[in-house]
Amino acid sequence: MSEHLESVMGTFGSNVFNESTMKERLPKAVFKSLKKTLDGKQPLDPSAADVIANAMKDWAVEKGATHYCHWFQPMTGMTAEKHDSFISPTPDGKTIMVFSGKELAQGEPDASSFPSGGLRATFEARGYTAWDCTSPVFIKKDGDNTTLYIPSAFCSYTGEALDKKTPLLRSMDALSKQAIRVLKALGNTTSSVVTATMGPEQEYFLVDSSFYQDRLDLVLAGRTLFGAKPPRGQELDDHYFGSLDERVASFMHEVNVELWKLGVSAKTQHNEVSPAQYELAPVFATVNVATDHNQLTMETLQKVAKRHGFVCLLHEKPFAGVNGSGKHNNWSMVTDDGINLLDPGDTPHENMIFLTMLCAVISAVDKHAGLLRASVANTGNEHRLGANEAPPAIVSVFLGDQLGDIFEQLAGAGAKSSKKGGELKLGVSTLPPLPKDCTDRNRTSPFAYTGNRFEFRMVGSTQSIAGPNFVINTIVADALCNIADELEKSKNVTQATQKILKRLATDHARIIFNGDNYSSDWAEEAARRGLPNIRSTVESIEGIPTKENCQLFKKHGVLTPAELKARTEILLEVYSMQINIEAGTTLSMAKRQIMPSCIDYSSRLGNAVAAVNGAGVDPVVQVSLLKRVNGLITDLQNAIDSLETAKTKANNIGKVEKQAESCRDDVIPAMNAVRAAADELETIVDADLWPLPSYAEMLFMR
Repeated sequence: MSEHLESVMGTFGSNVFNESTMKERLPKAVFKSLKKTLDGKQPLDPSAADVIANAMKDWAVEKGATHYCHWFQPMTGMTAEKHDSFISPTPDGKTIMVFSGKELAQGEPDASSFPSGGLRATFEARGYTAWDCTSPVFIKKDGDNTTLYIPSAFCSYTGEALDKKTPLLRSMDALSKQAIRVLKALGNTTSSVVTATMGPEQEYFLVDSSFYQDRLDLVLAGRTLFGAKPPRGQELDDHYFGSLDERVASFMHEVNVELWKLGVSAKTQHNEVSPAQYELAPVFATVNVATDHNQLTMETLQKVAKRHGFVCLLHEKPFAGVNGSGKHNNWSMVTDDGINLLDPGDTPHENMIFLTMLCAVISAVDKHAGLLRASVANTGNEHRLGANEAPPAIVSVFLGDQLGDIFEQLAGAGAKSSKKGGELKLGVSTLPPLPKDCTDRNRTSPFAYTGNRFEFRMVGSTQSIAGPNFVINTIVADALCNIADELEKSKNVTQATQKILKRLATDHARIIFNGDNYSSDWAEEAARRGLPNIRSTVESIEGIPTKENCQLFKKHGVLTPAELKARTEILLEVYSMQINIEAGTTLSMAKRQIMPSCIDYSSRLGNAVAAVNGAGVDPVVQVSLLKRVNGLITDLQNAIDSLETAKTKANNIGKVEKQAESCRDDVIPAMNAVRAAADELETIVDADLWPLPSYAEMLFMR
């Protein structure tokens, strides 16, 4: 084995208290008990907690850690951490390093300082973090500080979920429970746990830090609020999968090493479609671990970028006119004995378990399309969804030729055959025939079947994947619950299953679409089919706390009606706050940077007109340009005044729904008007006077 390969293999997971490390450091009985917990077969044994905590502490201290923290994901969308040292004073005036099972299992951050949507009053401060022992503990270094991180759930003193992890873990239990019911009814006697798996692809932009520091909009809003279209964008399609710039390649290498240390299996990296845009994709993991890993991935991308003189932009649409960034959510279900329930096998038309799971997912997506759309609703995604770069706001399912044909057969007399892929001959003597898949891929579909999983492509690049995935888990669990109820009552399971599949294939055929989701024809066709097209983030969020959705989440123990309504309020509040920040930043840049530069240029033009007149020459061009610039300056000032009025109006509205609607209907159009005038001025004003780095500089200069 080469020295380099040994180094890579030794690096991976080196900062993770993973199963192999546990096996080495824990007594056999304790490890055996913990392993059952990790496999979802029993709760954590409290009597083992002290032993586990002491072993973790010893391992962490050996690696230089002085502190530990419960690491959780509040409703801010970011991660949070409270650090405590291992140090405990002794009577003789010295200290010892101590870490108990109680400290491992539970922490107590201040709950009143995080969004609660009305679940907690400001004076009701107590909250708890609980160790998610199914997600590995890890060591992370920040400068000279080394800390033991404990992935955790976060709840209030009265037990309400205040984070994104808790409903995800609840939904995993719900999915496993209902999937096992269906499997047992269909004759599977070996599987005892079903786990949702996830491989989230992460897209991002890199810009030089010097440009970032000169753009207040990037610093405060994460996206450019101004910027004229550059002479060149992504028209040549030359950036996608192009050769890596050396500086970018060095950045990617360090990102990989840092992630590998944390046990994140970063595997794929490449240039994306837009200039300055890139992608990183990991290997699959259980959905809660994948969620934690994706949070670490976003943090690592931003941290390492700074070391290389870059800033990593995770916003869904940092630049107008070029592709935005998403997070393709590759979701599947796997049993504890290794069966991928969405793997069709060689003869999918004969695979009853696969067909049942497939139809359950399709029916869930059709029935709860609005909820799925709401799970990806935020200010950034509002710019992206529906553009010719991302899925539209219409939720549909792509199955491809083989499964599409089988689905149609199910609606008829039953599935009798499966299309085969065959070989692809390239017509070159030195190239071998390639095995051809039985279906093409569809990059325009919001919810596409891609071989042994579904790819939910609407998730935004800044989002925690916990939200979309607890929704997918819950709606699929509900579909499986309905199927299990029927199968468990039936006397002939085979006939009952065939009847169910026929009904589901018939009732939910409208959600299947294998064509171009970007086309205007599809929008018209979707309307005829009765599929919702919810373009507005506010409209989407307001549709969350319906009676049907409240009953759905309550039925499966994922969220109470109060918790669901609180999340709706938080999402609307966040939307309004983000638009308010963007509006304030727009006004500041327009009034203090752009307007002075334009007036300066106008003054220069006036001086030029006077000088040419004084020379006895008619200044036709100078006068024409001066009139145009002054007209745009007037437009800019009028737009600034209108934005200030709209912003004040929205801020004075007390009701959260009405405030969000005002941000959408009044503030955003006013912001767009300011930008329109400023962007046109950018194409005219002397480049030496323009105060902001241009799109061309940020997208193409490394």
